Amino acid sequence: MQFTKTTEQDSNYNHLEKMNVNELLTSINNEDKTVAFAVEKAIPQIEKLVKIIVDKLKNNGRLFYIGAGTSGRLGILDASECPPTFGVTDNIVLGLIAGGDKAIRKAVENAEDSTTQGWLDLKKYDISEKDIVVGIAASGTTPYVVSTLKTLNEKNIETGCITMNTNSPLALTAKYPIIAIVGPEFVTGSSRMKAGTAQKMILNMITTSVMIKLGKIKGNKMVDMQLSNDKLVKRGTKMIADELKINTTLANELLLKFGSVRKAINNYKNEN
Repeated sequence: MQFTKTTEQDSNYNHLEKMNVNELLTSINNEDKTVAFAVEKAIPQIEKLVKIIVDKLKNNGRLFYIGAGTSGRLGILDASECPPTFGVTDNIVLGLIAGGDKAIRKAVENAEDSTTQGWLDLKKYDISEKDIVVGIAASGTTPYVVSTLKTLNEKNIETGCITMNTNSPLALTAKYPIIAIVGPEFVTGSSRMKAGTAQKMILNMITTSVMIKLGKIKGNKMVDMQLSNDKLVKRGTKMIADELKINTTLANELLLKFGSVRKAINNYKNEN
């Protein structure tokens, strides 16, 4: 089966160092404009994965992201944003990166080349058939990710992936693959660019749609968000005031009393 690593193909642009700043920015932006269309073509694959994640989380399972470098960091970013946005605990969506937490800030040499460490990292979380793991790798060849998904398949743990190369080892290993073909990068091989943007978009789509199906959004509002700063308290106060048709002073009192927009609204309605 033919495997062409499009993420490593030569850029459509050359002599970048001779471009002025406007030419550089315009060219990068032109390439970025193609990313959403690549993701659009992958929606049927994203839908399949989202449905199985919803099913797992409804049955007390967890979603794990696993990756190396940029891919690992993006998984951690998406996982870390779920508790404040949707009010879930921090052990529902988890991100793991090759090399451990120190690799979030600095590259850890050869960490992505291990064919055993990914499974060892997951074992620390007592992973089981209740859970699902999504491997993230632009190239689709990262040993840390591919080897882990192979082990998970052997143990009947559901697997998905986000990659940018058709017929890559990762795409062929994951039970629910997502493949977004973004093509060559502006800087040849720099998959932090279009590939990273596509991964971020897909991750946003996955957790947002999953959390909506789990009932974490009411209407179009983040009614379960954590009140972690003044901005969010003000946003929550306005949401309550608008929903209940009350003044902001009372809305703020309710929010602070009950700790979340959902609880404030429900308790007010039950008492009035």
